[in-house]
Amino acid sequence: MPSLEALFCHVDDFCRRFEPLWQQQLLDDGLRHRRRPRRLCLSEILTILIAFHQSAYRHFKAFYTQMVWGYWRSAFPGLVSYPRFVEWMPSTLLPLSAYLRHCFGRCTGISFIDSTPLHVCHVRRVHAHKVFAALAAWGKSSVGWFYGFKLHLVVSERGELLAMSVTPGNTDDRKPVPELLKDLHGKVFGDRGYISGKLGRQLREDFGIALMTKLRRKMTNRLMVMTDKLLLRKRGIIEAINDQLKNISQIEHTRHRSEVNFLVNLVCGLIAYCHKPKKPSVASDVDQLNA
Repeated sequence: MPSLEALFCHVDDFCRRFEPLWQQQLLDDGLRHRRRPRRLCLSEILTILIAFHQSAYRHFKAFYTQMVWGYWRSAFPGLVSYPRFVEWMPSTLLPLSAYLRHCFGRCTGISFIDSTPLHVCHVRRVHAHKVFAALAAWGKSSVGWFYGFKLHLVVSERGELLAMSVTPGNTDDRKPVPELLKDLHGKVFGDRGYISGKLGRQLREDFGIALMTKLRRKMTNRLMVMTDKLLLRKRGIIEAINDQLKNISQIEHTRHRSEVNFLVNLVCGLIAYCHKPKKPSVASDVDQLNA
């Protein structure tokens, strides 16, 4: 597990810049807001939430009651009970979202795009599921049907996150692509699910982005630069990232009892991945690719 002190310093540096701007926005909306200080500052709350996704714990309650209370109590002298801390979690969604954006990497001109399903319950319990009844939807991935959401990611060849989006499970993978790529440039490599002549022309005309995908069966072959062919074979990098997000950062589980806390869990998992010192990456040098 990475250093708790290093994580807190990074989060606290961001919060020192973010909180004054956030408070100014709250004052400008003309509504009255409660300003009673909490026993834990925003930096401490975010640090605990992110640290859970960097740990080996699979359940946040066990992490908070055993790790935080048992070993980190001196580092957080204002600790509150577990139920009280859970009450504070929904209020952290906006700061966490801003911090995630702050943790995104820089586009180098080579990007990879993909989507992965996020199950909210087992398919046999869908009829009894109520938490996400108005938001989740049936979808189909390469391994079968699921009920939940889709996480759309864009990453660089260095394994850094560049953009993300969450949609219901029945959303076409191509629909959120223009919004995801509007701030990027260069070439983007995806699987066959992103094949679309209309989408390719739109990205080329609006953003100057070239979308590269493999061809389906019986499609007319086309010429492609050797470097692009080699990079297209390296698309497995984003599959490795999705695997780490689910099995190490724990962005997916079926125990959610709140829509907001589902997003808090997801964003914290993405942030925990961004703080990983070693990420999946591919060589961008042509000679290394040829080797």
